[in-house]
Parts: sequence; C-alpha cells; structure tokens
Amino acid sequence: MKEMPDILWLEEIRKEDIAAVGGKGASLGEMSSIGLPVPGGFVVTSHAFRRFLIETGLEQTLFSDLENLDVDNNAALEKAADKARAAVLKEKMPASLREEIKKAYKRLDSGSMVVAVRSSATAEDLPDASFAGQQETYLNIKGEKNLLEAVQKCWASLYGARAIYYRSKQGFDDRSVNIAVVVQQLVNSEKAGVMFTSHPVTGEPLAIIEGSWGLGESVVSGSVSPDKYVFDQRTGNVIDRLIAQKKIEIVSEGDHGTRTLDVPTDRQDAPVLSDDEVGRLAKFGAIAETHYGVPQDVEWGIVGNEIYILQSRPITTIRPATAMMQRPEATEEKILVRGQGASPGIATGRVVIIKDVKDTGKVEEGDILVTRMTNPDMVPAMRKVAAIVTDEGGMTCHAAIVSRELGTPAVVGTRNATSLLAQGQLVTIDGEKGFVYDGAIEKPAKKEAPGVGAAAPIITATSVKVNVSIPEAAERAAATGADGVGLLRIEHLILGLNRTPGWFIANNREEEFVQELIRGIKIVLDAFHGKPVWVRTLDAPTDEFRNMEGGESEPHEHNPMLGWRGIRRDLQSADQFRLQVEAFRRLWEQGYDNLGVMFPMVSHPDEFSTACAMMREWGVDTAKATLGVMIEIPASAIMIEDFIHAGIDFASFGTNDLIQYTLAIDRNNENVSTMYQPKHPAVLALIDSAIQVSREHGIECSICGQAGSDPDMVEWLVDHGISSVSANIDAMAKIRETVARTEKRIILESARRRHA
Repeated sequence: MKEMPDILWLEEIRKEDIAAVGGKGASLGEMSSIGLPVPGGFVVTSHAFRRFLIETGLEQTLFSDLENLDVDNNAALEKAADKARAAVLKEKMPASLREEIKKAYKRLDSGSMVVAVRSSATAEDLPDASFAGQQETYLNIKGEKNLLEAVQKCWASLYGARAIYYRSKQGFDDRSVNIAVVVQQLVNSEKAGVMFTSHPVTGEPLAIIEGSWGLGESVVSGSVSPDKYVFDQRTGNVIDRLIAQKKIEIVSEGDHGTRTLDVPTDRQDAPVLSDDEVGRLAKFGAIAETHYGVPQDVEWGIVGNEIYILQSRPITTIRPATAMMQRPEATEEKILVRGQGASPGIATGRVVIIKDVKDTGKVEEGDILVTRMTNPDMVPAMRKVAAIVTDEGGMTCHAAIVSRELGTPAVVGTRNATSLLAQGQLVTIDGEKGFVYDGAIEKPAKKEAPGVGAAAPIITATSVKVNVSIPEAAERAAATGADGVGLLRIEHLILGLNRTPGWFIANNREEEFVQELIRGIKIVLDAFHGKPVWVRTLDAPTDEFRNMEGGESEPHEHNPMLGWRGIRRDLQSADQFRLQVEAFRRLWEQGYDNLGVMFPMVSHPDEFSTACAMMREWGVDTAKATLGVMIEIPASAIMIEDFIHAGIDFASFGTNDLIQYTLAIDRNNENVSTMYQPKHPAVLALIDSAIQVSREHGIECSICGQAGSDPDMVEWLVDHGISSVSANIDAMAKIRETVARTEKRIILESARRRHA
C-alpha cells in the first residue's frame, strides 16, 4: 500500500477512508460518489497532521504532557489544553505541506474561492463516538494565508479541553486520535438546517427537518429556535409544521468569519421552507439512508433553488420500542413551561440555572440543568444531571443530540425557561411531551396503552451479531439485542496503548500487556454473558505500528496490506502470539466459555494447525476452545473444506479484504478505487461456495466485513444460507429487520411452491 497522501479530493474518498480523512471527510466523499449535491473540496489528511507533529518535534512532548492528566480536575484540564493548543499554533507548518495545501486551494476557482474549513477527527462521527462539536470549524475563509491559519487552528482544536475530556471518557488514547481538515466551497446559504431521515428516537419513517435563515450554524448551535417540518416518507406528505420566531441569522462577513444579524420583522415569523423544498430535502435524505443502510443526521443549505447536502452521519439514538409509560394527567396550572420534547423520559429534581460554562461547577448529580443553550464545553455537567431544559434550539441542536446520546430527558426551545424557573425550584420534566411541571410528580408504574403493547423482539433463525471496535462501546452494542459479537478487533486494544507488543516484550512488561488485553476483552464478554464473542487476533499492518513506541524496528514494506500481518506475523513472532494466547487462556480458565478466537489472514490450513499446536504448548486445551478463521483471502474460501478437516469451529468473511484480493484492487488507490465492486460475480461465487461447504459440514459461517451492514448484501447472504451475520452497531435494527423479512419471504415462497 502506498503511503497516504497529504491531500485527497472528495471525489477520491469513500466511507472506508476514515483513518485518512476522519468521519466527516469520509462521509462527504461517500455522498459525492452516490450523486448527492455536495459542494466540492479536498481534505488535508490525518497523515499530514501526523507529519506536522513529527517534523516539528511536537509528538513526544505533546502526548507526555497529557499522559497522566486528571480530566475531572477542571483547572488542570484547562491548563493542559491551553498549553497543548499554544504549542500546535506556535510551530511553523512544514514548507512542503504549505505548498501542497496552497496548490490544492488554487485548483478551487483559481485560489479565490471562499471556503469552509472543518475539523474531521478520526474518532468523530463514528457509530460509537458520535458527540458533535468536539473540534472547530472556520467559515468564510478566503486567501492562502487565512486558509493555512485555519487549518492549523483546526489541528490545535484537537487539544481543546472538551475534546481531551471527551476522548478520555470514551476510552480513546490521545496518541491514537488524529485529525484531518476538510476544505470545502462555502455555501452562502440563504436558509439552512438539519434533517433526521427517520425519527431520531422511535425510528419511524418520518423525516424531521429543522431550518432557519442564513447559515446552518444557528440551528446546530441552538442559538435560534428553528422551524420544524415533519415529512411522512410513506405518504410523501408534510404532516406537521411548527413555524418558530427566528430573531437572528448568521451570515458570512468579508473574507474571514461570520457575523450575527437581527432578522427583519417581516421574516421572523415567515416559513423558511415550502412544501416542495421539504419534499426535495426528504428525497435526498431517503437516498442517504438507503445507501448507508441506517437513518442519517443530515446538514443542508439552500441558495436560490439549489439544495446542497453538507454532512451526513448515522443517528445513534433510536431506541427499541418499549411499553408506553403512563404520564401524569396534569392540569394546566401545573405546567410551568412548554417546549419541544427532544429526549424522552421523566425526571424530577432541583433547578440549576447556568448562564455561562464557568457556572457548571455548581451542577450536582440529579439536578435539572436549565440554560439558554448548551455547548460542547457543558458535556461534563450534562453527564451529571437528571434532565436538561433550554430556552432555544430544536430537535437537532446540541442539547437535543447529546441528551439523546446520554439517555437524559430534555425539553428544548422553551423560549423563557431561564426567566420563568427559579434557582433551586423543584420541578418534573417530561422529555417526550416537552412539559416542565411544578413540583415532584410521582411517576406511575408502566402499563400498556390500549392496543399498543411492548414490541416483541424480532426472532430470526439466522443469528444477527454485532461488531465491536472498542470495549467502551460494549454496553451500547449489547443494548441492540445482538445475538453475540461477530468481531472484536484486538488491534484496537493494542493500538490504543501506543506501544507495540515488541516494546512490552523488550522492556520486560509482558504482564502489563496481558492484563490490558484481559481488561478490554472481559468488558465485552461481561456485556454479552452467555452469547458468543469472537475475538480476532492481531491484524495490524506494519505501517500502523511504525509511529508507536517500539515502531522503529518495524520493517518498511512496499504494500503492508499484503505483508507481515495477521496469523502469518503471529506464527513468526512467537512471543507476540504467546501474550495474546495467555490472555485468552486466563479468560477461559475464569469460565468465559463464550470466548471464541478468530485467526485473520490465513491462506492455508497448515497455518491454523500450527497456531493450534502453539496454543497447546502454552497450556490451552484446543479441543475445548472455540477457534475459527477469517475468510479474506481467496485461497481460504477455495480451501474451506480443508480448514474444516483441520478442526475449525467457525469461519467468517472479511469482505473488505476478500474483495480487494479477489479483484487485485487497492481500494486506497484513486486510480482503481472505482473498480472496487463488493458484488462482483467472482466475489459472490467465492462466498456462496464457502457457505454451501460450511452448511454441509455443520460449521457456522458468518460475515463481519462492511457488507454485513449492507441490507441488500445481507438479503443475498440469507438467501444463500449463511448461518449468521455481524453488523455495525448502528445498522443492527435495519439488518435484523432485513434478515427477518428475507426469512419470511423464503418460507412463503417455499410454501407456495409446495402448493403449486
């Protein structure tokens, strides 16, 4: 694989390129590829950022300062953040990198285009790390000097206090998170906002569209209460609209930055969108949701008659249907404040009014946080409170999104909660109806509403499992009702340590390494008690190790994807493999019999047999252990029967690599990436053949690659008899529905044939 470039154009980027361009950049590139109206631009990649850190000598000093930081000590956090940001801004960007960025900018309208410069961290907008606003965005940037300055400011924002705090609480090591920067034509929106392609709580096919005048920043930040439109995707009609009073708008100013203006009186109460515009937006939303296979949170802007799609990310807050809760039948006198119900639930507590982020220190566990509008700096306080109430904002503002992520009841857009409610006042919040009641109102016991029972879980013959990237996502993954974990990537545990396995071995710290693996794997095993958890052994290419401590001894390979990785490396690095096996052995001895171990990059049954022999040598009873292989090399698909005779208990397709190796397509190479075809006949033939052989021998055959999150591909797999599928967390509901629907169709078609 060739070295990652410093600049990638949006049309070159696909959703698999998160490591290079971050979540935002990958999403924009993917949307461009399916024909959505995305403004043109390029991305300064994470490689460029890492190169900046290395060439300026910042890498070691920056991370050592953050290593033992107590993020719950606000003063220490702010001091460390200020020092880190100042260090990044002080250093001069390497000259060659400056020239590359300027050259790319000149391709955009001869270097005179006004652009938006957006941070895109490699741990942002991911299914299990989705809080918005951790890094900065700079709008209305024009000219090379201003652009270079904005890029460096984006880099520095990776070390803001809220970003450092968030990474710590989400389990991301500061060393493992990089940042890319999206440079994109600025759409001088006359009106803009956010759209949920399905209801963000229930998942119903109702597009929720919020909009206001000017740039979308006013809606996302919650500085204005936007219009709200509800479009029923089933009937194609606008079924509800709420026209808000929009007193301010954010517009571009000069060559650099934005300003806030008062909206003229005649436009304050005027609808932002026509029914036709709502319908067109909903259509684009449906295209995005269908492509990604999960409901999307989409940012949009309109200039004249032109609609632009500015961002799309998965909605991570849809909850399974549960029995309805009976709510208090309150009289009008008991309702103190009304707003929009942004996050369902009922909570009672004392009001604490926050006018500035500096006041959040007085927030206690169980309080009701009341403020004009939240921002990312308030997230630590938002974690503590029982409920959140804001004056401004709508269903898509920061307070609403974060509250749904936290499962905290929230009422937004009340207009006057901060003036009507008193400090210390006892109130009850209904986050579904959008009401704030006076005093404590007893929560009645749950009961079923007439004719509406708790939705029965969808039961399928095909097991529907979930992929887990980091242990911190285990609880959320288990909440999907998954039948187990089809892929837990061990390299994510190792890469987070920022030290290679070889470093631990060379420094006589093997036990520390083993304990770290046990800790991470155990979290997932506990979350899926009684359900299978398949842990893949180390599969990191050498280039991923090179920037870590101990990475100086890593070989330089022409194409690491085809090189020393997976089982082929473990078999040659006995000590590295032994440490992983020791972690597995101890977990099995502790009674975790739901642990299965999966070997990647196998190309011959001899490799599996050798690995088993080594495990036996280190005290593992392989006859009792659950062991399997990844099918990601054509050789393993063709020789699947030989693997079965060698003793595998299961096999799982890694489609990203299987496609790449079958078609000889480097999906990171822009010259051939358009030829990367997940449903190429040769790929499907290999998958089908391996499924049929596995079925004949009673071996579980699964899939854990990206294709396992694609409803169309999953339907094909179920049709062809696959035993189980494993999807990403946010695709679980859609994939389980797809499996159930496909199984019912197969049964129905079989019955019809019998009676024909």
